Amino acid sequence: MKPPVFIVGCPRSGTSFLYHLLLSAGGFAEFHTQMNVYDVLEPIYGDLGTLKNKRAAIREWLRSKAFRVSGLDSVAIEAKIMAECHGASDFLRIIMEEIALRQGVDRWIDSTPTNIPHMLRIRADFPDAQFVHIIRDPRDVALSLDKRAWSRPLPWDKTRSLLAAGLYWEWIVRRGRRLGALTAPNYMEVRYEDLVEKPGETLAQIGKFLHQDLDYGRIQQVGIGSVKKPLTSFNEDLKEGKFTPVGRWKSKFPADQLIQFEALIGSYMGELGYSVSADAETRNHPLGNKSMRLIYGAYYECKQWAKIHTPLSRLMVDYSAILIDK
Repeated sequence: MKPPVFIVGCPRSGTSFLYHLLLSAGGFAEFHTQMNVYDVLEPIYGDLGTLKNKRAAIREWLRSKAFRVSGLDSVAIEAKIMAECHGASDFLRIIMEEIALRQGVDRWIDSTPTNIPHMLRIRADFPDAQFVHIIRDPRDVALSLDKRAWSRPLPWDKTRSLLAAGLYWEWIVRRGRRLGALTAPNYMEVRYEDLVEKPGETLAQIGKFLHQDLDYGRIQQVGIGSVKKPLTSFNEDLKEGKFTPVGRWKSKFPADQLIQFEALIGSYMGELGYSVSADAETRNHPLGNKSMRLIYGAYYECKQWAKIHTPLSRLMVDYSAILIDK
C-alpha cells in the first residue's frame, strides 16, 4: 500500500470537499463516511488490543453505517480484526486496507477532521502517513457550525454561539498547525478558499505533495460527491442559485456579533492572512474577551482530556449516530 492520507481540519472547513476531489482523481479507496476510530470508537471501548474490547468494537462497527458502505464481508473482517488488531491504529489500517484491496486500489484516506489531537500518535503508528490540513475563514466556518447546531457554547453563552464556534476554530487550528510542524515534511496546509477559487493550481500542489496524479479535468468529469453537488449547511442558497461558500459571512454574519467575533480571534485570523473588517481599536482585547478566551480554551482542553481518559464517551456517544455521509 502507498502511504495513507489523513485529511484534518476544523469541522465545516471543507474536509469532505477535499476528500471528494481526491476520490474523483482516482487511485484512492472510496469510503463514503468517516471512521472516527481515535476520537470516538476507542474512547467508548477502550484499548482495542484487548480481546474483549476489540470484539465489542468490531461488532459495533458491523452495526454501523461505516460497515454498510464498506462493501466488506462481515465474517471475514471480524475474523481479521480479532486475529491481527493490536490497537486503534491496527483497527483503522485493517479495515481501510481491506476496502482498498476489494476495490483494486493501493491507497486510502481517513477524512475524520477531528483526528487533529491524535496526529503524533498517527505519525508514530503510520510513519509514512501524510497529513493535509485544510483551513477555512473562521467566519464562514462559524456560520456553518452554528447552522447545524454544532457550536456547542457553554450554557450561559447560548446567544453567543457564533463566538464559541470561532474560539473552537482557533483552538483546533492552532493545535493542528503545532502538531503538523512536528510531523514535517509529511504535513501540508491548504486553504479552502484556494480549492474553490483556483482548484487546478491548488490540486497540482497537493498532488506534488502526495506524489499522486490529481488531474483536474478528470476530477471534474468524474465528480464524486460534493464535487458535483455541494455539501452545504445553506441549502436555501443552492435552491436560489446563490451558492457562495467563500465570503458568505459578508452577507450572513450579524454585524454586531461580527465585531465581537473579530475582537476575540482577529489576531490569529491576521496571522493566517484573513483580513479583519473591524478597525484596530475594535480588535483590542478587553477584559471580557480575555476571560472568554481563557474559559473556552480550558473547556476545550478539558473536554478533549475527558473524552480520552474518562468514561464520558461511553455514556454520551453513539458511534453509528455520529458518522456522517461523505
